[in-house]
Amino acid sequence: MEKKEITLQIDRHTVSVPEGTMILEAARKVGINIPTLCHINLEGTCIKSTPASCRICVVEVEGRKNLAPACATRCTEGMVVKTSTLRVMNARKVIAELILSDHPNDCLTCPKSGNCELQALAVRFNVREMPYAGGELSLRKREVTASIVRNMDKCIFCRRCESVCNEVQTVGALGAVRRGFNTTIAPAFDKKLSESECTYCGQCVAVCPVGALTERDHTNRLVEDLENPDKVVLVQTAPAVRVALGESFGMEPGTIVTGKMVMALRELGFNYVFDTDFAADLTIMEEGAEVLDRLTRFLDGDRSVALPILTSCCPAWVNFFEHYFPDMLDIPSTARSPQQMFGSIAKSYWAEKMGIPREKLVVVSIMPCLAKKYECDREEFKVDGNPDVDYSISTRELATLIKRANIDFASLPDSEFDMPLGASTGAGVIFGASGGVMEAALRSVYEIYTGNTLEKVDFETVRGMDGFRKATVDLNGFELKVGIAHGLGNARKLLEEIRRHQCEYHVIEIMACPGGCIGGGGQPLHHGHAEVLKARAEAIYREDAGKPIRKSHENPYIQQLYEECLGKPLSEKAHHLLHTHYFNKSKGL
Repeated sequence: MEKKEITLQIDRHTVSVPEGTMILEAARKVGINIPTLCHINLEGTCIKSTPASCRICVVEVEGRKNLAPACATRCTEGMVVKTSTLRVMNARKVIAELILSDHPNDCLTCPKSGNCELQALAVRFNVREMPYAGGELSLRKREVTASIVRNMDKCIFCRRCESVCNEVQTVGALGAVRRGFNTTIAPAFDKKLSESECTYCGQCVAVCPVGALTERDHTNRLVEDLENPDKVVLVQTAPAVRVALGESFGMEPGTIVTGKMVMALRELGFNYVFDTDFAADLTIMEEGAEVLDRLTRFLDGDRSVALPILTSCCPAWVNFFEHYFPDMLDIPSTARSPQQMFGSIAKSYWAEKMGIPREKLVVVSIMPCLAKKYECDREEFKVDGNPDVDYSISTRELATLIKRANIDFASLPDSEFDMPLGASTGAGVIFGASGGVMEAALRSVYEIYTGNTLEKVDFETVRGMDGFRKATVDLNGFELKVGIAHGLGNARKLLEEIRRHQCEYHVIEIMACPGGCIGGGGQPLHHGHAEVLKARAEAIYREDAGKPIRKSHENPYIQQLYEECLGKPLSEKAHHLLHTHYFNKSKGL
């Protein structure tokens, strides 16, 4: 049922909005930019936080004595709102000054300097003195994990991280602890983040307006490795990076910068520049074979087969089910993520072909995801203590490094990936968007199962930004039912259905972040702009459409890898190099 339209006055504008609209949204409709700090709402995704805790967005409402928070005050018929009176301007400035009075003034060395919302507000409100300075700052914890750095001295209690962690992702790793000036945002019982159920998805980092939550930076370590003449440093780049990196250099969201990115990596000094898309194709070969194996056994009457089979490309999602659903560890595919498949192949097959000792190789990944940093550090992905992927840097870290190297990114010529680990298909590219892993798998599973050639490789029913989508694919009379979810809140609902034996799907793709990897916690920040995610997704599919080969099993270098090294999918050697197992992490939560 359509909502009733109401009319109100905001400054000099007459505005008509649906009943229930907040003043903030109504003001934005007519181009009035009311400042916010705790508020965030990405329409078209699951990210929303409206705690009204900071009061930076206060406005005057005629007939109301106190100032009203625009983000949490509903519009009413005939309401008269003033957004820029002297009273409003003074209140906002005083609130900002009070927040700054308990905030470190180390902007020069803060990781968020230049991209800090509090810093921007201080400039906007012309805060040039600290009238409330002189008191002692409330000392709070600082913690460095494999993926995330928490510096609670910088926390302004906007509660964005708490909202996204608890309400959107349903992880529950963050909340208010203690009271008064000693209040902090932390895991229950003030535990360390590394001791909590945190999945390292990084969405808390993506929404944090200040430097309280940032990624663990590996760029200085990378520069040292690039300078070391005794090391051979190679890099792999995830598909979602190439459609977002340009934003850090003033380009429109959705600009594809693959060639410039490769050239920039060469300029930085990497010995070899490879593509994670190659490993994405390899993932489809292994994961697709696993899907076909389980389905075939199920159709032959084996009811012990674990169905539905769940994708395992996303390390934050893997961490989530290890913590919350340890009774279902047999359901996800055992295939490693593309990042880890790449590292394993690079330090075995490729290193042997090149005659380079494993210990001399440094494998670095460029990822849109902060959980990838943690994934590199998992013990099962190491050989005698030497990791398959040494470490991962985010899209944001790569942009920072390119600027640090004084590289004029926009004017760079295009360059091609090195072979053979730089060869990929369109199926590998679409891993970067929610539904992409499923679509890539369907392209190969269909042809291998039916023996027929797909006339149209686009499975558009699995695409989109809805939190959960489903489709049915006809495999020579067998109806394969597939589901796609992004956001861990949606994943939890699906897993609870599976646990209750109420799930009808055979294959399910799950990604932890909104939109999939394009909305990863390590991507250029897009606070309040859901259209950015849509533009990135559209770019992913444009790159796919322009590829000469669009099915993973047709990648000639993947075929060569199986001929020379692996034999066939799910072989003993493939299991050793490309598969993994999972752990019960629920203890102590």
